[in-house]
Amino acid sequence: MHHYPLFLLMASLAILTPGPGVLNSLGNALRFGLKGSLPGILGVASGSFIVAALSATGLGLLLAASALAFTMLKWLGAGYLFYLGIKLLRAPAFRFDAPEASRQPAWRQFAAGMLLQMSNPKSIFFFLAIFPQFIAAGSAHYAREFLLLVSSYSALLVLIHSAYALLAHSMRRWLNNERGGHLVNKASGASFLLFGSLLAASNR
Repeated sequence: MHHYPLFLLMASLAILTPGPGVLNSLGNALRFGLKGSLPGILGVASGSFIVAALSATGLGLLLAASALAFTMLKWLGAGYLFYLGIKLLRAPAFRFDAPEASRQPAWRQFAAGMLLQMSNPKSIFFFLAIFPQFIAAGSAHYAREFLLLVSSYSALLVLIHSAYALLAHSMRRWLNNERGGHLVNKASGASFLLFGSLLAASNR
């Protein structure tokens, strides 16, 4: 914990790296605006909190030790990304001025963001690899320090993803046409398929 600023730097770099969570936040901001993207961002942050807690339990060690458990979760996550990608590729051009664009249920975005983060085994291994470098399992203050690190990571995720969403929101006026709607769906779908393929090809 003496190197807490270093943890913040490492966490920021990890969050800044484009991945399914970032793509989800960008897509929501393009479709539903900056305010409409917040439920999804909070869902991804909550998913990180849950993943970190699971990583500190036997589940994280099971994934690290068992090739079968890792493979099962890997294909579950890749399958979900493939589903999202195909769904977007087959969808009609998104209309930014459509009424449903502003009535997307917040709980659905929140749940999608949480599921996206929880279905990625790489996020579990991030916490397995990073946390032991900063706190010892036998520390008398382990629970408090663990909560501080996870809360800091989740807060950084909300800030960085909000910045991504703000950038995407500023591009809405350039994409507010049928061609732009097609471009958003196709680019998002292809990106989800790419991340799914990378996850499927990954190893422990």
